[in-house]
Amino acid sequence: MYEQIEPGFMVFPADGEEGIGSVREVRPDLPGLLICIENAGDFPVPTSVITAVHSGKVILDCARLEPRVREAPADARNPEDPSYTAPAADANE
Repeated sequence: MYEQIEPGFMVFPADGEEGIGSVREVRPDLPGLLICIENAGDFPVPTSVITAVHSGKVILDCARLEPRVREAPADARNPEDPSYTAPAADANE
């Protein structure tokens, strides 16, 4: 199955859900993938957790991921700098 996967494919926790990152490298020698999860970094994942590959998407069985990888997508939706606040628009413009 991993032969079809290419760097840049989006990674999803389930079909129909929002993406959590993308494939950075395909590692057939392991076999596995290096995926980049938004705001969390790169994580190796074995091909055994892949449930489907189609349309440039890789679907994972998140229940089978290591805990640190399973928890990383929670950071994907957090702002990169929680102390940053966008400046208010100037009402006089």
